[in-house]
Amino acid sequence: MTAPTPSPDADRRLLAAAKGGDAAGVRAALGAGGRVTARDEELRTPLLLASLGSHVEAARLLVAAGADPDAQDVREDSAWLVTGVTGSVAMMRTLLPAGPDLTLRNRFGGVSLIPASERGHVEYVRAVLAETGMDVDHVNRLGWTALLEAVILGDGGRPHQEIVEILLAAGATPDLPDGDGTTALEHALRRGFDGIAALLREAK
Repeated sequence: MTAPTPSPDADRRLLAAAKGGDAAGVRAALGAGGRVTARDEELRTPLLLASLGSHVEAARLLVAAGADPDAQDVREDSAWLVTGVTGSVAMMRTLLPAGPDLTLRNRFGGVSLIPASERGHVEYVRAVLAETGMDVDHVNRLGWTALLEAVILGDGGRPHQEIVEILLAAGATPDLPDGDGTTALEHALRRGFDGIAALLREAK
């Protein structure tokens, strides 16, 4: 059977269906010749658009069609990296069979674990550490690890306390300082995060 001829219209329909989470539309556009490598004006692929909206079924179809989870747009986001921002464990698991690059960095030089830790996505942090070999001590361009970011940009509440516990249990180095030589414990004390400070003291 001859493959459908690539069509700019089918590409546009595929991008729109992926963005809207229209799985049937994704299937139809793929059948009409829509390409998983298509890009919109911001260089976002259909899979990245599906990931941004946490549209799991649309993403599953795109992965099955060979979509690249590492293709980055003008902001250096990729379908995989975005899972750390949205905190979607379901999307993370949908993309894992596509073999994402766990060392791929966003525009801040961070892996997906870092924004997830900052934003308080407890279940994502737990799952990504349990199900991948991601480096828990990866340092971004700001000089921050996931642990440092959870303290510096978190609010000290229960979700961020849980994330600190998970990171430490996964082997995060508690006294690894930021670029200014300040440790997570020192940041926690300065911000009055007593619960996090106690966890960090126990880990030393």
